[in-house]
Amino acid sequence: MIARCTCGNVEVEAVGAPITSVACYCDDCQEGSRQIEALPGAGAVRDPDSGTSYTLYRKDRVRYSKGAELLKSLKIREKTDTNRVVATCCNSAMLMKFDDSKHWIPVYRSRFGGNAPPLEMRICTKFKTGSGALPTDVPSYPGFSLKFVGKLLGARIAMMFGR
Repeated sequence: MIARCTCGNVEVEAVGAPITSVACYCDDCQEGSRQIEALPGAGAVRDPDSGTSYTLYRKDRVRYSKGAELLKSLKIREKTDTNRVVATCCNSAMLMKFDDSKHWIPVYRSRFGGNAPPLEMRICTKFKTGSGALPTDVPSYPGFSLKFVGKLLGARIAMMFGR
């Protein structure tokens, strides 16, 4: 799968099946998305219902295939391990990476265009802002569900055994 910035100067390649695809409503995802949307020329990052959709891949299955020199990391707070990576050519939100030992990389789902894997769940919905009900197309969880944590753990185990 290839994730592209809006203008096409940056590409990120994700190999193999994703861990999962989620829409997150946590305070940090909402704030990070707002900050990126405020950049000059940036498009929408949040979904209409205030969630931010990601497709999570194992860290060992993601690589920068074009325009890596155009990527810039942004932090919503100085002392956070989370970096939101933006293509500076068009201020497209590309992915998140972490300074700690997390073994996954969330790629902004919209970067895959029409090839985006289907959304599997909504997480941290207790932080949802705005009016309107959550869509009912996939399961929603107020926090990090056991299903979500199980998928992350399964990916970590597969990495340990070289699968």
